[in-house]
Amino acid sequence: MKKLYAIAAGSLLLGGQVFAQQTDSVLFGEIGKQVAFSSGIDYKDGKLPNLNVPKGFKALLKGSDRLSVINAAGKVYSPLNTVEVSLFYQLQRESDKVTMDMQTLKIKVPGQYHLQKMAVNQQPFVIPALREWHGSTGTFQLKKKSKIVLAEKDPVLQGIAKMLQKDLQAMNISLEISSGKPSTGDILLSLNATDKGLAEEGYHLNIGDYLKISALSKKGAIWGTRTLLQLLEQDPENHRIVKGESRDYPKYAVRGLVLDVGRKFFTIDFLRDYVKMMSYYKMSEFHIHLNDNGFPIYFKNNWDDVPAAFRLESTTYPSLTAKDGHYTKKEFIALQDMAAEYGVDIIPEIDVPAHSLAITRILPEIGSKKYGPDHLDLYHPKTYEIVSNIFKEYLEGPNPVFKGKVMHIGTDEYAKAEAEKFRYFTDYFIKYVQGFGKEARVWGALTHAKGTTPVVSKGVTMNSWYNGYGEPREMKKLGYNQISTPDGWLYIVPAAGYYYDYLNLKNIYRKWEPVNIGNVTFQAGDPTIIGGMFAVWNDKSPGGNGITEKDVHDRVFPALQVLSQKMWAGTDSIPFKDFLVKGKAVKEGPGVNVAGYVLGKDSLVLNYNFNSPTIKDQSVYQRNAAIKNNVRFEKGHEGKSLSLSGENSEVKLPLKEIGYGYTVSFWIKPNPNSIGERVLFSSENGVFKSSTKSQKIGFSREGMDYEFNYQLPFDVWTQVLITGSPKGTSLYINGKLQEKMMGKEILFPDTKANMLRVETLVFPLQNLGALKNGFIGAIDDLKVFNKILSDEEISKDFSNTVKISK
Repeated sequence: MKKLYAIAAGSLLLGGQVFAQQTDSVLFGEIGKQVAFSSGIDYKDGKLPNLNVPKGFKALLKGSDRLSVINAAGKVYSPLNTVEVSLFYQLQRESDKVTMDMQTLKIKVPGQYHLQKMAVNQQPFVIPALREWHGSTGTFQLKKKSKIVLAEKDPVLQGIAKMLQKDLQAMNISLEISSGKPSTGDILLSLNATDKGLAEEGYHLNIGDYLKISALSKKGAIWGTRTLLQLLEQDPENHRIVKGESRDYPKYAVRGLVLDVGRKFFTIDFLRDYVKMMSYYKMSEFHIHLNDNGFPIYFKNNWDDVPAAFRLESTTYPSLTAKDGHYTKKEFIALQDMAAEYGVDIIPEIDVPAHSLAITRILPEIGSKKYGPDHLDLYHPKTYEIVSNIFKEYLEGPNPVFKGKVMHIGTDEYAKAEAEKFRYFTDYFIKYVQGFGKEARVWGALTHAKGTTPVVSKGVTMNSWYNGYGEPREMKKLGYNQISTPDGWLYIVPAAGYYYDYLNLKNIYRKWEPVNIGNVTFQAGDPTIIGGMFAVWNDKSPGGNGITEKDVHDRVFPALQVLSQKMWAGTDSIPFKDFLVKGKAVKEGPGVNVAGYVLGKDSLVLNYNFNSPTIKDQSVYQRNAAIKNNVRFEKGHEGKSLSLSGENSEVKLPLKEIGYGYTVSFWIKPNPNSIGERVLFSSENGVFKSSTKSQKIGFSREGMDYEFNYQLPFDVWTQVLITGSPKGTSLYINGKLQEKMMGKEILFPDTKANMLRVETLVFPLQNLGALKNGFIGAIDDLKVFNKILSDEEISKDFSNTVKISK
């Protein structure tokens, strides 16, 4: 029996420009099984061998799951190691040009080092994992005189070098930028790679006496610098990197996150941090859902009371701009410019014709009387005029607000009964956006909205999110490229009680990649599946569920690490438990700390006993001395204490905040004048109060107030201890648990609706005391731990402190 060098795998799928009738399926399937390569790939020749195809048929190569090894034209680029490539072919009958997708063919491509000994240095860990690696011996190390060296005089390369320099500075590494020949310990950057297979996003990393990153384009070079930064982060003491060589490139072009800022506002600084963080994990797209509204069930089914927001400044309809948080045009343009520097594309979405209450609230004449004001009236001529005006404001002119090549127009979840008119509307605005030279994106909805009205598919990409709304195989037949965004895998809806609060990362890591859309799996290398996205929908935020930016981030970041891997490489790299352990050493990127990490080997990360007027940190970290303003020192619980006078009386601490998994303890003696709302600790993200208006201990963040059922006694020393986790916040008084705030159920009057209200706090540490309405009294023995102390440890700490003070 003749040996075949191709292995058939997968199932038969329909596709192509002309579709065979069902009766042809069996014939094409049998013919496809006979297609095989005539030989393996010869290392010396480096070409894709001929295919043996039965007479009367042609096999047309359409895609590959490693385009940087075998591209869609069949060009072979030599990998470092021998790899198996899945090739996606279509089988065409020559007599009538009927075309069908063929079963995947797999072929091994010999690597450049296939005849040499095994690599010595093991592949270093980064997220996402390197696609190819060959280790040598020894280590590369940055030196005090190391430099960033430019191989070419190129303004793009200069910009990448400056960004790398800035990022290294955030890691306390100062390097000069120069040109010429590199020396030992230098970092060499080049945009003149000889390997054309790297394409737009690939890069070559050669770690020897000096470290070289070479690419063909800006994005590839940026991704190379992100790998370098991750490697350095994992060895912060010596900044050593094992020597070796990597050829790295993505499996999917689109690797993204959808963030619903319509229902919950996120500051522009948060979005900027997310751009940096996504770049750090080589995520290529940040999809920002700019408008949406809450659900009437939480507002006595009265649409007039339902929150709705359009988060972008509008000069065409100024009242459209959300009053409770929005982005100016200048800010949004600057965000896109910054994202481009980091290799990330911003995908702006204005969602119509459903989810549109923000529009109909100011222009009620175009709201649907039949389906509710969150639906636009598709039969009203003004609807098309107004939506066109809104779109045009951000698309027209030589310097449009939406700077990228893509705009998302929503088109989802409209009433099924209006399928034909919905299809007309969708087609109308796809063409309208395309008229400005943009590519249009839409949500998958055309299975739900079945009809005969044509909807253009050329140049249109669909987020396929739920197969009942847009069946992925049907959408492929219609000609849409698809981004895998399956709700059953990748939808986060914080504290909602449906979809995921936190994604099932173990399941995703082991079983999902973008070819999986719901219960449909496409063949490897299918070029119509261009990538994947996960999404955060803030459905319950308008109802007051208490979710903060920090809470959203707590859900996004671990998912980002896993999905970065799955969208870049498609496969898991190491066992999931090992990935989790190693992933803890890789954070959010240089200068980014949304989570409020305070890292260190000793869990006591800050400690002031106030015995010295210089207010020195007594922890092993000996952080900068606190900066005082109008404070006194008096007899304390132990030694001296800090005395605050309420107005213009505060201390600046060296830490801004501490994120979940913390313990903060202190002794406090309020003055009888410290009544009403009194600020004890604060930062830009939150306030901790020694007393609320009702004289209880409490806190506020993002406009929401919380209080414990406890009042501090006046003129008495009391130990207060707070622990915080992603589940909630707990108060201990004198070593004993007083109250756990782990989420409360909200019952909405006159409705059957209920909702969980989250009670978390990232503890603010930037200011102790306040310029206005500050605490009046004394505070002593402030301790901050980057872990949650156990009840036993808390009790012991209290007992020891009492003994010492006596």
